[in-house]
Formats: sequence, structure tokens, C-alpha cells
Amino acid sequence: MIERTGEIIEIIYRNEDTGYTVAVFETENTYFTIVGTFPFLKEEMPIRVSGDMIKHPKFGEQLRVDHYEEVPPTDVEGILRYLGSGLIPGIGTKTAKRIVDAFGEETLDILQYNPERLKSVEGIGDKKAETIATSFQEQRGIREIMLFLQNYGIGITNCLKIYKAYGNDAVKKVKTNPYMLAKDIQGIGFMKADKIATSLGIDKNSSFRIHAGILYSLGQTTNQGHTFAPKSMLVRQARRLLGAEILPIENMILEMAANRELKVVAGGEEDQVYLPAYFAAEAFSAQTLISLATKNIEVDVEALTARIQSVQDQKKLDLALSQQEAIHTALTSAVTVITGGPGTGKTTTINTLLDLAEDRDLDILLAAPTGRAAKRMAEATGREAKTIHRLLEYGRSEGGEGLSFGRDEENPLEVDLIIIDEASMIDILLFYYLLRAVPPEAQVILVGDVDQLPSVGAGNVLRDVIESGVVPVVRLTEVFRQAQESMIVVNAHKINQGLEPEMNQKEKDFFFIRENHDQVLETVVNLVAERLPKWKGFDPYRDIQVLTATRQRGVGVLPLNEALQKAMNPPAANKAEIELGTITFRAGDRVMQTRNNYQVEWKRKVDGVYSGQGEGVFNGDFGRITGINEKEKQVTVLFDEEKEVLYEFSQLEEITLSYAITIHKSQGSEFPVVVIPLSSLPPMLETRNLIYTAITRAKQLVVLVGQAQVLYRMIQNNQTEKRYSGLKHKLQKAAEYLME
Repeated sequence: MIERTGEIIEIIYRNEDTGYTVAVFETENTYFTIVGTFPFLKEEMPIRVSGDMIKHPKFGEQLRVDHYEEVPPTDVEGILRYLGSGLIPGIGTKTAKRIVDAFGEETLDILQYNPERLKSVEGIGDKKAETIATSFQEQRGIREIMLFLQNYGIGITNCLKIYKAYGNDAVKKVKTNPYMLAKDIQGIGFMKADKIATSLGIDKNSSFRIHAGILYSLGQTTNQGHTFAPKSMLVRQARRLLGAEILPIENMILEMAANRELKVVAGGEEDQVYLPAYFAAEAFSAQTLISLATKNIEVDVEALTARIQSVQDQKKLDLALSQQEAIHTALTSAVTVITGGPGTGKTTTINTLLDLAEDRDLDILLAAPTGRAAKRMAEATGREAKTIHRLLEYGRSEGGEGLSFGRDEENPLEVDLIIIDEASMIDILLFYYLLRAVPPEAQVILVGDVDQLPSVGAGNVLRDVIESGVVPVVRLTEVFRQAQESMIVVNAHKINQGLEPEMNQKEKDFFFIRENHDQVLETVVNLVAERLPKWKGFDPYRDIQVLTATRQRGVGVLPLNEALQKAMNPPAANKAEIELGTITFRAGDRVMQTRNNYQVEWKRKVDGVYSGQGEGVFNGDFGRITGINEKEKQVTVLFDEEKEVLYEFSQLEEITLSYAITIHKSQGSEFPVVVIPLSSLPPMLETRNLIYTAITRAKQLVVLVGQAQVLYRMIQNNQTEKRYSGLKHKLQKAAEYLME
């Protein structure tokens, strides 16, 4: 370990997002290159560094700094250089000289402890003195927390969040209870906080630690899709995490419940422990649905029946009895669920509903959980459809602090009838926010396939609502003749019934290629890059999507994307690229947005011509990287062949390669061709609803690649992963209460 004191005389490179810096460092006797994370340091700033000398293959010997600290200047010349460096907003070289001339070697003490004396300096009035003092205190506070946390892998962005949350007391508060970070700072979880606590010598049986461990364990439960945890399961998970005894964990749960940090509900077999937000979401959703379900809608039934027949005649439709029942129920009830598999006429049912509702001059809104699903809904209905987030005007709050929904009870949606498609994807929190914005007089229709995978977020909303028995539900069951010509549709229904699919029929659209485990990845790549494009002219970028069950292992998203990128978009001298962790983004790559971003701006670009602009790119949107500008640190992505978005390098965590995506991520989307590798899956992923969801994403062709026994195990396993969810029970209890 080497320790040196000196000054930075030149900054060669700095990443403004991470603070990573390469600089020339000068001591009394020599100078050399240092590398490390120094986000706030300026040239001529005196610091003390410690670390190890390393030999870079290209740039030679460097000091890799593990720790650094500022060495405040003590002489007048050093203080003048320090203040004149531009580090403190409001102080330039001229102002710095006037301040140092006035206070000499006491300058830094004056700024720290008596900043009001700045007003005695020529040219500094009350406002400027306050600005300088605030900036000086803030810079010192940020640097202090940065220096304190630099050994714990806490980046500059999170350090700024910590300072903003705790102010100048940040270091003191973190030292007292580092577990506050896990609760208050998004991006810092229990594990990082626990690492800091351990290094500070905080007792492993500390109440702070047990408190944080319980919250973390319950948070992990909700991340797995549960809205609550049985108490015994929560205690077991917390004990495994903390290495603590049962009694202090149980006592802390009681204390947290008393402080309303947790909600403990007496269940059938044992207590249920909720995070308060999830309990409130279920309770409100149940009460609202019951209110809708018991509301009387005055409709002339005979006239409606006649009108349904009239629309069939006009549109030359032959609606199945279940479709007619769905339309009749939806227009005579305040809340209705319409569910059914592929080919059962959900789209025709929705369009007929819309025609009838528009005849009555109803204000109608259409929405879906994701951007892709909303786009499909708009294309299928010929009417505008939005994401639920967009519908509820999700964005910056009035004060600019955080994000919130603009529509709620105080500002409800202006609507008579709202139809939500792909309702199986809705989690309980989003459902709660949606119902808050629905006016009491409106009608709500939920449409979805209950046999698909449940939502990624916590809850089992569609299934709970259906199984509660308190909301009108119509299941579309008849597969129409045209749909029966597709083996995709036929096999989807076979699989859903636990039957083996019919595969490899000539001139059909459902194929299985049997391969050994070691050959699956190579075969998938060959299919996408060569065989399918040559066979039917499918565009490997626009038409073919690889769907896989896993992320990491053999035929998971990461190895598949790496192999497909290599085959379809290999490196070349004329293709710029950038590495982000284990992923390399290259010009020409196919990518997908992984989160909703309602603020990002885009320009419409068609055939090279710009025409219009807008905001918002959504989770599941697909695009292509059209340019990488290393100098400006920007990546250009064209979404949906027309929306051009500029990403800063720091925003690239919002996108990922999308040659292959998980089946979960495919929900709400459709693709002309779906290729599905099936090999060596964990037992928890060998489920019927997973393979059912995957094949129902395809419109023209499904190709399965792998071992037949994996497919058959999935078909036979109808055990969906258990989700602890209380919405069904709350709906039934609310209904019982109304009947008493």
C-alpha cells in the first residue's frame, strides 16, 4: 500500500456519471498517474491518496487509488487556489481573491462557521453571501459522505441521494444506523447497508438490523409476486438472512405492527404479514369492485338484444353464444370480466362492444398494462389505446419531487366505459391506482386470458377476481373455424387441457426440432439468422423473436443474446460499440426498453425525414440502435421504425439486447415467428402456463427446439406457482357482509 500527499495538476479523463477519473498527481518529489473515483476533485486541489501501483498494458504504471481525502490548504496561496478552482458555485477567481484578502488563513473557518461575515467583503451582498455559504456547506457535506462511503461500493448518484435525504448530518446518521439507507434510499438495499454496518462494528443482533432484515425479507416476498407472507414463512426467511433467534424477530414484527410499519392480519391457518401499501391496495380494490358489482345499470334488455343482432347483421358477424353473453353482461353490469384463450373472439367481442357503446354516445377509454399491449389493442380496434400509466397521467408531481399519478378520486377519469385488455398482467398496486381514478358512475370491463402467466408485480388480480365469484365473469370457449386452421391456436388449447400438441405437419405453423442439450443454442441461432429467413423470407430483426424461460443458464437470455448478436450483428470497423457491464451495445443491435420512461423525448423519423415529436418510451418497446456517439456519450435508438430517442450513456440501463427475451417479458406482445428453446429448465419453470404463454405470442409460426421430455413435463405440470394474495378473500368477505 502506497500513501502520498500532493495535488492534482491535470485531469486527463473523467466520467461525469460515475466519477471515475484519470489524473496526473504531483508530490514534492515527483509526479505520476492516478486512477480511481474522484467525482468532486479539481485541478490544484491538495489531497492524500493511498492505493497500489499497477501496470496498465497501454498506459504504463499507475497508482490505483483505494482511498483519498482532502488536505485543506493552510497557507494563503493554497486557499486562494482552492477557492478559485471553481469548486464552489458563486466563487470565481476575483471573488476568491477578495475573500482571501479579507480573511487570510482564517478563510475556510469563516466559510464553515461564520459565513455571515462574507457580507463585509466588497461586492458580496446578502444574497450572494447566502449562496456561497450554502454551496460551500453542500459541497463539503457531499464530499464528506462520498469519502465515507467510497469503500462500500456506493456510487456518486446514491451519495447525492443520501446527502439530499439527510443533509449535513448524513455521515452521523449513517454511522448511527446505516440500515436507514435500505429504507430511505432507492438503489441501496439491505445487503449494502449490512456491509457498512458490519464494518462499523454494529451488533448483528441490533434492533436496527432485525428491523431492516424483516423489511427486506418481506420486500423479497413481494418481488416474488406475493402480496403478503405467512408469518412463519417471514420469520423463517428473516432468520435465515440475519442468523438471529426466532423470539427477537417475532417481537420486532409485533413492534412494527404496533408502529403501523407492517399490517398483521389474522388468517385462516396463521397470521398474514403485509407491507401496508399492499394491504391497503387489496382492501380498496375489493371495496370498489363490490360497489361496482352491486350497482344497478338501467338498460332496456330487449332493445339491447335487438341491437346486438342488428350489429351482427350490419357487420356480417356470427357471434358465438358466449360472445353475445359477454357483450350483454358487459353492457348491463358496472364491472365485467371477459376471459378466453386464442382464437375465441376476444377482439371481435371488444369491437362489437365498442360499436354498441358508441351508439349510446358513451365516453370510452381503452388501455392495457404495457406499451406493446396498448399498441396491439389500438391496431385491433382502430381506436386510441393507452398504457394504464399514461391513462392515469403518471409523471412528475407538482413539486417536482418524485413521480405520481395525476388521476385519482380528486381528479377522476372522464369516462363512461373503460376497457382494460391483457388484464392478467395487472398487479395489485396498478389495479389500485386504476380503480381510484374510475368515477363511481363508470362501467369497467377487464379482458384477458387467465391461463397465461400472472403479473410480474405482486398480486394475482385477474384470477382472484374470477375465482371470488362476486364479479360477473364470461369465459369465451368456442374456437372459431378460421382460428382452427392454425396449429398454434389448436395446440394452445390442447396444451391448456394437458394434451400433447400436434407438431411437424407439412405446410402448417407448429414445429418441434429435437436436439441434444449441447446443440440447442447453435440450432436456435442458425434458425434465426439463416434457415427461417431463407425458408419463408422472414426478417430476422422484425419478424423473429426468441423466447426463453431463463436469463442465465445454457439457453437463457444472456448467452442467447451474445450468440445471436455475434451471428446477426458482428463487430466491424464501421460499427461503433460501447460496453455496459457484461453487455456490448453495437450500432445495428436490436434492443428493448425495460422500464416505462414517460419523460424521454422522441422525434418521429420516417424514411430519413423528421416529422413531429412526443414523449414516452415504454417497457417492452422494441427498437434498433442506429448510432453511437462516443464523443457526446449518446446512443440513438429507433423504436417501432419511427420514434428516434437519444440515450445518454448513463441511461443505457433502461435498454437491453432483445434478440432473445424471457417469456415473462413477452406478455402483451405478438410476433410473426416465435422460436422457443426447451432444455434443462429448473423445475419451477417447467409449467403449463409458461409454455402456453410462450406459444400464444406467435401469429404465423412456432418453432420449439430441444428435448421433448421437457415439453411434456411442462404440459403435465398444471401447478402454477402459489401466490399469497388476499384479494379473493377480501372480495368474498365484502360480499358476505353486504348479504347479511
